Amino acid sequence: MKREPSDRASSNSGDTITRNTVFAMATQLSTAFFTAILTIYLVRALGPSGFGTFALALGITGLLTRPSDLGTTQSAARFVAKRHDDTEGVAGVLGMALRTRLATATAIAVVVFALAGPISNAYSAPELAWPLRGAAIALFGQSVFRFFATIFISLRLTSRGFTLVLSESAMEFTASVALVLIGGGATGAAFGRAVGYLFGTLLGLVLLGRLLGRSPLFGTGPSPVSRREFVSYSGAMFIVVGAWTAFSQIDVLLIGAFLSSQAVGIFSAPLRLIAFLGYPGLALAQGVGPRLARHLQQRPQVAALERAIRYIVMAQAALLPFVTVWAVPITVLALGSTFSESASVLRALSPYVFLIGLGPVLVLPLNYMGEAKRRIPISIGTLLVNAAIDIVLIPRIGILGAAVGSDVAYALYVAANLWLCHSLLDLPLGPLTRTAARSALAAGAMAIVLALFGTESLSVFEWLGGGAAGTAAFVAVLLLTRELSLSEILSAFRLPMRALRSG
Repeated sequence: MKREPSDRASSNSGDTITRNTVFAMATQLSTAFFTAILTIYLVRALGPSGFGTFALALGITGLLTRPSDLGTTQSAARFVAKRHDDTEGVAGVLGMALRTRLATATAIAVVVFALAGPISNAYSAPELAWPLRGAAIALFGQSVFRFFATIFISLRLTSRGFTLVLSESAMEFTASVALVLIGGGATGAAFGRAVGYLFGTLLGLVLLGRLLGRSPLFGTGPSPVSRREFVSYSGAMFIVVGAWTAFSQIDVLLIGAFLSSQAVGIFSAPLRLIAFLGYPGLALAQGVGPRLARHLQQRPQVAALERAIRYIVMAQAALLPFVTVWAVPITVLALGSTFSESASVLRALSPYVFLIGLGPVLVLPLNYMGEAKRRIPISIGTLLVNAAIDIVLIPRIGILGAAVGSDVAYALYVAANLWLCHSLLDLPLGPLTRTAARSALAAGAMAIVLALFGTESLSVFEWLGGGAAGTAAFVAVLLLTRELSLSEILSAFRLPMRALRSG
């Protein structure tokens, strides 16, 4: 990957795109590691019913996690990114945003905690009450923790965010396992999550205070952004994020309403595992997104966005053969034989797996550009399409109906945001279409190789040999079609060292 002048750091511009992307990827990988191990432990320790109760509690609070800040986190991120080299201005924006953030998060968490009993009765699941109370406390911690993590991204300092996220993940894992081991069940898992996020919130406050040289909460000085402008963009982000959050939880909630908590567990387990497959795209988005902010003295770096989309299309295409051809062995290995039904869910979600990497790369730059209002109809439409398909298909074909709803709705979501980037930034679509076609050809070759090694039960040799041979076939096709060059592959291997040296 050729290094451009725009990728150089200065004393007041934060880290380079490369360094930010690498540390964002490291952040996602550390989260993925702890999430995957914790999920595997919980599904085995709690079983389908207990894990379903835990997942349902998280689904209910998950509807409120991001909307609970009334859009202040992404609004603050936008205005911080525009003034990332102005410490006084950044502190002023944070002082205004963080106080609002704490007030709304506290209010929502208290309401959910108080209503845990009636909500569990509505689901005819009295065992849901205490896991929901633990999830309510986690809701508060998670919402404020995400505020701090997002601000480090906006400041182009994802290396600081890496420290924050790694520490929170380790604490959540330790607390959750400990509480389940002593017999806490789904309630223990929920309160372990709360412990992790409360710890992360306190650590974020300390780290951001050290960076600014002052408290981000008190004595921050006047904000350079008027409250009216801040609230206006917060309102747009509130609608967008609220619709997206509802979309991410609607499958779980409708499965719980139409079917059972056990069905929720069968659907949620693979969904939680594949969440980390979107992390490369999120890492690229966090590295590139702030560079699209409409800074007073810097032009949006559209070329960097185009490169990011190209690379994530290839990366996500390489995942498709695994989740389709090897869905059964992956499910049995990761979740156990009691979740064998989840294999069909994993296979049905393969289009979603491809798109979850591309979505953040398109959406985050639009948020930093201040284009949230244009995204409102897209986000609401995505939610409505998913809900409509779920309502029609879940009663007829069960949990696979929810998978179809996610696939179709998210495909429309990505297509609409891609067109928005094309319209606003003159992002060329022709080269990206060619990349997608060549990547699909490479994925087909990889799928054939994986199928030759087996599709049901795999030995250690078949896992390793099939994975290596399939990856080699994928890369070979990309090289033959000239979509990828040897120099790009070698440069990718050098990225981590380049990122560390540039710090």
